Amino acid sequence: MNKKGFTLVEIMIVVAIIALLAAIAIPNLLRARLNANEAAAQAALKTIATAEISWNSVQGTYVGGSLAALSAATPPYIDANLGAGAKQGYAYAESDLTIGTFHCSAVPTNANVTGTRSFCVTEDGVVRVDAAGGAIGSRATCLTWSAVQQ
Repeated sequence: MNKKGFTLVEIMIVVAIIALLAAIAIPNLLRARLNANEAAAQAALKTIATAEISWNSVQGTYVGGSLAALSAATPPYIDANLGAGAKQGYAYAESDLTIGTFHCSAVPTNANVTGTRSFCVTEDGVVRVDAAGGAIGSRATCLTWSAVQQ
């Protein structure tokens, strides 16, 4: 009698091959997502810097401390999600420490999952990076970090 079908050994070999491929592919996919979140955070900070500089040219001062004001303006300078302070795995916070300056930071909402590095920007428009990924204490701290390589 001729039986058709797969043997248990053949099925186990196929399952082992699929598991091996998944073990190789999944970490690469997670790394790609993390890199995309970090690139989006850098782009968002550039957008915020441009919005602040535009606001300053019209109003004569930086918004300072309120991303919501940039998104609530008519027309809005930034989108509502960014104005709410969170977008693509990063939390954004802005502060104005002195007249004529601003500082905005982007910190991963879930360290080592949504991002590993923190970013910041000031009125000079240069996005800077902290490879350690911690909270950004002040504008002065931001200015000590190196610029992001394009």
